Amino acid sequence: VWVRVEHVVRFGRVCDQVVQLTFGGGGGLAFCGGFAVSVAARFDVFPIAVSNRLRRFRAAHMCDERLARRRGVGRAEQHGADVDAVASAARRFPVPLAAFTDLIEGAEMDVRGTRYETFADLERYCRCVAGSIGRLALGVFDCSDRARGTELADDLGVALQIGNVLRDLGEDVANGRSYLPDEDVARFGGDIELTVAFEAQRGLEWLERSLALVTLLDRRSRATVLAMAGTYRVLLERL
Repeated sequence: VWVRVEHVVRFGRVCDQVVQLTFGGGGGLAFCGGFAVSVAARFDVFPIAVSNRLRRFRAAHMCDERLARRRGVGRAEQHGADVDAVASAARRFPVPLAAFTDLIEGAEMDVRGTRYETFADLERYCRCVAGSIGRLALGVFDCSDRARGTELADDLGVALQIGNVLRDLGEDVANGRSYLPDEDVARFGGDIELTVAFEAQRGLEWLERSLALVTLLDRRSRATVLAMAGTYRVLLERL
């Protein structure tokens, strides 16, 4: 199971690198462009919408691509192994490759520094950057009810991403990003500690509901999900 999940996660890591390089002063766009070329070359596996979204991401955001080339992050061949790993998994398992468009949309939200007025807005972001990973990972798990499992895997991603948002709050603020919903901050009179405690409780509630997923999974897949969920339960309870 872990080997199968790694095939999917490697693609997600590339999208995360796009964001980190862009925030780091350039390079994300060329990196993304090279990766888009690699994805487009596998048109037999990846939906055209995925490579098109990557290309639009590159065109929509400016960066110093000369710096990127000096860093060596713009070469398409650099990403071939990651793309081939995902393509290999998709040939053998029902991996919903269209979910990568959501993952890329989430990366765009990060680069734009999107603010979230309501929890519904934040929920959309969480579904893009983490729910998508849940849906993709489910594709390589044995699941007795994929329709229901997809909904629960998406919800689990929301729960885990709430944990990430709260854990990384200080770092994100230092980088000029804010993920706490404005309506919740206002509800507690601008008290960030109370807002964090409220969001942590919300994350725990999402986590508990989404763990109905484990009843649909085989033993090995169930262990994988429970290990991840356990780590985030501890995090959210501490917050």
